[in-house]
Amino acid sequence: MAAILLLDDEKSIRNVLKDILQHEGYRIEEAADGEQGLQKLAAQPFDLVLCDIKMPKMDGLEVLQQIMQLQPDVPVIMISGHGTIETAVDAVKKGAFDFIAKPPDLNRLLITIRNALDKNTLVKETRVLKKKVQRVQDIIGNSAGIAKIKSTIEKVAPTDARVLVTGENGTGKELVARWLHEKSNRANQPLIEVNCAAIPAELIESELFGHEKGSFTSAIKQRIGKFEQAHGGTLFLDEIGDMTLSAQAKVLRALQEGKITRVGGEKELSVDVRVIAATNKNLLEEVNQKNFRLDLYHRLSVILIEVPALNERTDDIPLLVSHFLQEIATDYRQPVKNIEPLAIEALMKHQWTGNIRELRNVVERLVILSGNTITHHDVSNFVM
Repeated sequence: MAAILLLDDEKSIRNVLKDILQHEGYRIEEAADGEQGLQKLAAQPFDLVLCDIKMPKMDGLEVLQQIMQLQPDVPVIMISGHGTIETAVDAVKKGAFDFIAKPPDLNRLLITIRNALDKNTLVKETRVLKKKVQRVQDIIGNSAGIAKIKSTIEKVAPTDARVLVTGENGTGKELVARWLHEKSNRANQPLIEVNCAAIPAELIESELFGHEKGSFTSAIKQRIGKFEQAHGGTLFLDEIGDMTLSAQAKVLRALQEGKITRVGGEKELSVDVRVIAATNKNLLEEVNQKNFRLDLYHRLSVILIEVPALNERTDDIPLLVSHFLQEIATDYRQPVKNIEPLAIEALMKHQWTGNIRELRNVVERLVILSGNTITHHDVSNFVM
């Protein structure tokens, strides 16, 4: 049953439209002005919005712009008894699906609603199909450490258990997180990634929880945070060990209560999010140094997955090199290059400091600089 938000300051209009739309099988929520309507949109998702243009407190076109920021995928049909062609064009330019004059022709209104909902359904289905086409890269390797990771993913992914993925930089922690999401019951919902090390300390809370307009100097409009964006899906907190203690406290509360509050806001928002975290740090050492909260560590580490360094899984290097050779050949639109067994042996003996990421870069360098066959001399010249 599609949920429609009916936003109009005239109660008589709301009552008539509500009766008609409920008779058609839609679930209806009402709002008497723009502020009330935006509050309802922030609290729950809707499949469609019917919005009047002339309203107290906030003009309908301003409400439309706010909706486009809050829920950009929801179709909005504008209705007005004071509309002109210029108003209709302006509304469509600002993102409205259509414009209908009052009193509305009921047949046209119902057809427009069905068309808007059908389009929205197609958009969602297309997004899901694109996600299936953009398949997650396989976890390459048959070593004991990789076999254990694959087995753990199969067991843990269908649950909502929080997972902490540890390992050196470049080992593939992000890939593990992607597969946990891909094999979960949330796979058709968003996977939102946050690199905690790449966000300035003063902005991390706004990034995670969002902020209200005017909450600080540069907050010129409302921002939806990563927790809200991941609602129904998975939030991947990469480099969690670099998060500020203040943000850690708010993340802990979100995990405990399933609720967040935007920066500068007062209203609590419920979020349904599975959290996967990753770090290259020893978080227990960070706890001892007062850099990380012990209670948050225990919340995040329901399941621990340690990704081994490449030097600990050298038996996987032949498979990885073969995979990268094919991948790079596809990217460069050229035949797959051969590689001598002695070259593979040389790569297996190399001490890798950048792990899988470094190996991939090295294979690409060899493809570019070597002849038709990559030799052990090439490895000596271009790697060692």
